[in-house]
Amino acid sequence: MERFVYEVGDIVKLKKPHPCGSQEWEILRVGADFRLKCQGCGHQVMVSRRLVEKNTRGLIKKTE
Repeated sequence: MERFVYEVGDIVKLKKPHPCGSQEWEILRVGADFRLKCQGCGHQVMVSRRLVEKNTRGLIKKTE
C-alpha cells in the first residue's frame, strides 16, 4: 500500500465524490483529524486521519 505524506496546502483526491461532484479536497489542518476544504463548493469538514488515509486515491503536492 502506498503511503502519502500529508501537508497543509496539498490537494487530496478521495474515493467518493462530494455531493457537489468534486473529489478533490485541500488540506487545511493535519493531525489526528484533518480539516478538508472541498475544491468544488468550498465546504469544510473535519475527517479522521484513518478515514482520509483509507480513502485517498491521489495526492497533489502544493507548489511553493
